Amino acid sequence: MAKSRHAAPEAIRITKVGSWYVLFTVLVAIAATNTGNNALYMVWAVMLAVLVVSGVVSRQNLRSLEVELAPPGEVFANQPTGVAFTLRNRGRFWPRWFLLVSLARTSRPWLVPHLPVAGVGKGEFEVSFPRRGLETLKAVHVSTLFPFGLFKKGARYPLELELLVFPELFPASSVEPEATGENGQQSRRERGRGPDLHLLRDFQPGDDPRGIHWKQTARTGQTIFLEREAEDSRRLSILFDNGVGALRDEAEIARFEHLVSEAATAAVYHLSRGWEVELVSRDRRLPFAAGARQRWAVLEALALIAPAAPGPGALLPADSSARVVALGPQAREAA
Repeated sequence: MAKSRHAAPEAIRITKVGSWYVLFTVLVAIAATNTGNNALYMVWAVMLAVLVVSGVVSRQNLRSLEVELAPPGEVFANQPTGVAFTLRNRGRFWPRWFLLVSLARTSRPWLVPHLPVAGVGKGEFEVSFPRRGLETLKAVHVSTLFPFGLFKKGARYPLELELLVFPELFPASSVEPEATGENGQQSRRERGRGPDLHLLRDFQPGDDPRGIHWKQTARTGQTIFLEREAEDSRRLSILFDNGVGALRDEAEIARFEHLVSEAATAAVYHLSRGWEVELVSRDRRLPFAAGARQRWAVLEALALIAPAAPGPGALLPADSSARVVALGPQAREAA
């Protein structure tokens, strides 16, 4: 969470209404000077007074404010996310009116129409980041057109809210272990301790008596043993070979980022199904684990992963029976 009370004034911008108003003020001044008409002098004085009042009131409208940003839970590249803000009026006497709050002067602002004394206004910015990694929201801009809409006066509230942007996620069907290579246990019809029936056969010496199919034994008069199919491994090893050396151009960078997103997609999808997932790269190994904590650890590692020097040998999973998603230059060339 980031908070700021100290504002730096920004340049004043005249509105279209203000431009016409200033033009009429100049015309009235010229007419009053040429004719010597006292009524025109009075109109000119009132128009000048309105300009002064507009400047003083708008400046006061931006004083004694406090801006606070709350970080979102998860931020993914190229995916809109909400960043909540809180605007407080720390003034003791006057409310604030028609405040425009934004993360950048060119972005779409959030309107806070009224902020009473000691009042709080809340809203949410929609932000999107084009790439993964660490991003910093450096300031919140507060501006106002109050009281007459002649000028737009703003203030910049500096703060430092650091966000970790996770890799972009693709549709889950775009990354499957079968599409990128498997190792060890798969969906197969062989003996094991899974829930499904493999075959019924005569009982043999050495078989576990707990596997006797008693109904079939009673029906046939012979001891029948029930064999079950082996269970699929519910472990996924993501072998991400980041040993690609220095990336020379935008095409290589885009390809590397695409592979990072594929790894993140596979991890998030399988973790959501209760699998254990490990992440292996040239410079780090996250051991097998499941659950929300592993999801965050894998996404954090992939958000910060960078190209490394090529290493000898291939990356190997910690469990030879785990399914494998192999990503990297060698894996893609083989595919």
